[in-house]
Amino acid sequence: MLKGLAITPPIVGRISIGKVVERQGKRLPEKDDQFTITTQIHGHDAWLLHPFDEALRKAQGGKIRSIPVRLLFNDPDLNFRADYSLFDRNTGRPLCVGNGEQCRRVTEEGIKILPCPAPEGCPLAQGKLCKPYGRLNVAIGDDDPLGTFIFRTTGFNSIRTLAARLHYLKAISGDKLACLPLELKLRGKTTTQSRGTPIYYVDIVFRSGQTLEQALEEARRLHAERETIGFDQAALDEAGRQGLSNGAFEESAEEAAAIADEFFPETSGADATVTTDSNKGDKKLSDKLRQKVAGLGRTAA
Repeated sequence: MLKGLAITPPIVGRISIGKVVERQGKRLPEKDDQFTITTQIHGHDAWLLHPFDEALRKAQGGKIRSIPVRLLFNDPDLNFRADYSLFDRNTGRPLCVGNGEQCRRVTEEGIKILPCPAPEGCPLAQGKLCKPYGRLNVAIGDDDPLGTFIFRTTGFNSIRTLAARLHYLKAISGDKLACLPLELKLRGKTTTQSRGTPIYYVDIVFRSGQTLEQALEEARRLHAERETIGFDQAALDEAGRQGLSNGAFEESAEEAAAIADEFFPETSGADATVTTDSNKGDKKLSDKLRQKVAGLGRTAA
């Protein structure tokens, strides 16, 4: 296994509840009230739709509000990883990733493990440059039991709901989370901050039409079948755990730029450029971030 490279669950497609649109010369994320399932191929102006998208859209009257899924792992934290992340807008690569206690931060001396006070208490995160960022891997269909579709989000409601649900589902199923018949479900709510406009977030629940008892019975049956044929769930979880811990950052260089473009736009919390007196030119936000990261890294050291 290559050291320094995070081995993530195999990805065969994407799940989103929004898209990136261009407005006044800037690429900005736009929320949606439905799921979209795409391949990993980006066309001229959008990700190409996956065949699952068309099938579910027809079955649900034009808008996908739920997706039947299964999970790869029994460990909730392997299926859904969430942390505080700050991306370099110039390179698209992570600069700092933390969990509220410790962070891995890129400095002039390399990657360092430093205290993480969460965005509210971190000078590097001022201007909402650092966000909660979650990644959920799920399997759709039975063709590829180890291939997953990834749902990425910086939405607090989705992150909190998914984390809670997965831990609860593991508990009530007797550590058979990977055998439960589940579905991603789109929910809406209004808040004071949304000023009456619905906001949408993702939940994970038992599949429609199944009771708690039926879902648990199916999980027990599938678990027994897997044990009979020699399927080693514990070993799969351990392999997933070792793979994810093998690298400092989960996102690879080739995908990080697209992630930063969609979830960490330049307009989030600070202006994209500032004019300096020395050269009367534009100094990119990413340059300021790298300077702040380097300075904080030297101070912490």
